[in-house]
Amino acid sequence: MIELREAKDFVVSDLEALGVQEASLDEALGCALGVDVVAREQVPGFANSSMDGFALRGAETSAAPTRLRIVDSIFAGQVSSLELGPGEAMRIMTGASIPAGADAVCPVEDVVVEGSDVVISRMVQPGDSVRRAGGDVQVGQLLLSAGAELTPAAIGVLAGQGFASVLVHRRPVVGVLSTGDELALTTDELAPGQIRDSNRPLLLALLRSSGFDAVDLGVVADGYEDIKRRISEAAHHCDAVVSTGGVSMGDVDFVKGVITELSAGGARTMQVAIKPAKPFAFGRVGAAQTPVFGLPGNPVSTRVSFELFVRPALRILGGHRHIERLEVQAILDIELATPRDEKLHLVHVVASMGDDGRLHVTDAAAHFSHLLSAIVGCNAIAKLVPGHSYGIGDSVRAMVLDADSLAPR
Repeated sequence: MIELREAKDFVVSDLEALGVQEASLDEALGCALGVDVVAREQVPGFANSSMDGFALRGAETSAAPTRLRIVDSIFAGQVSSLELGPGEAMRIMTGASIPAGADAVCPVEDVVVEGSDVVISRMVQPGDSVRRAGGDVQVGQLLLSAGAELTPAAIGVLAGQGFASVLVHRRPVVGVLSTGDELALTTDELAPGQIRDSNRPLLLALLRSSGFDAVDLGVVADGYEDIKRRISEAAHHCDAVVSTGGVSMGDVDFVKGVITELSAGGARTMQVAIKPAKPFAFGRVGAAQTPVFGLPGNPVSTRVSFELFVRPALRILGGHRHIERLEVQAILDIELATPRDEKLHLVHVVASMGDDGRLHVTDAAAHFSHLLSAIVGCNAIAKLVPGHSYGIGDSVRAMVLDADSLAPR
């Protein structure tokens, strides 16, 4: 067996980001920027009011209360044609342009309107309730650097600069193939010895939820030449290929051999010192050196292999800086079985934030690689290291799968 770190290093060592392409802001969410983006406009573009109130000269309120004459009203999207003179004020709405001659805004709750006058009840300092021009962004400022992930806030910043599109690294197009004579391509009653294919839908969903473009390559039976043809074709059309099954020690576990042959010596079939997901194969296929992942056939093992090997590698292809899931220390509210072997045990768990502000593990799935239903609702994977005890109150390293679900219940 080999250590997990060695297996991961073999997968990611020579991977490089895919090329860049122009994408509309609607399409770019979750992509990694391909170039630095510099501001071409200042934001705000003009000084404006942060409150509904009255624009005035702050110095004139030093002897509050102060009576001023209302000479105009300014709404958002409007600019007053008047210049504010001594003893004058203008009614102004949030976001409206500060008129010439004014240097402050008094909120409406601090005034009393008496006919055509407004009485200011307190002293107002110059600059109060005024958003200065360029207070958020200056022309030439670096807004986003290459490799930054385009979050909703980043999309908003780009839109605020007038960008309709941006250069991003391509989303990897990933083909998913299931292998095995036992897989039924039907929703009807199963024949004896058949099972339904859960791995392929699982992987397609994992890929899409991670921001990649997933391609369903269907199912192929256990035949060396058929598997070879399907993987070779997929490697020609996709940026990466993920297959399940056929990487263990059985007589018809052909996938590992196919990957080795197609990679011309650049592949590796591994027994990784982890549980589940010990068998794993990886190679670079074809002229494009397309990454091909051979994952084990048990569904929980498939999920674990995806998180450990596939997702980080694909994030490199997508140009992302951060390739790993968030890992944190969590407190055990339950006991977990201490590993009795030399493998790193990866246990799906339920975690949430406690009243003490720390992450707590409150439940765990049965630790069997075929029990897919047991991991539904799990939002983290606990990493149990040989030689450590894992009783109530102990700390464990946990990979977070769903951060939104960590909030207290």
